[in-house]
Amino acid sequence: MQRATCEECNGKIEKKKVDYYFIGEHIGKFPAEVCAKCGEEVFDEEVSDQIEAIVKKKGLYGLAARTKISQTGTSLDVKINKKLAEFMNLKKGERVTIYPENKRKLIISL
Repeated sequence: MQRATCEECNGKIEKKKVDYYFIGEHIGKFPAEVCAKCGEEVFDEEVSDQIEAIVKKKGLYGLAARTKISQTGTSLDVKINKKLAEFMNLKKGERVTIYPENKRKLIISL
């Protein structure tokens, strides 16, 4: 069933091909229903399955991981698992910058 209006804002829905990014990686262009007012993008189940298959094939699936904050001396540290470290090409001893985006989110940049 094709939507005519957006459930979020009642804007008009248009069919478009949109770029899809996952963890900053371009996955491809896919057909979606896009709200002309708020920009919400909705993919049908078949397209979602295609996107998931590509993400898995590129090795991007499952990079998110839960970890615990530890303590070393008077500092706190966060462990980064091997799969994520390899994806980010992080090396032991490499310097990174860490800063808060807000009170609930840290950013680590190379």
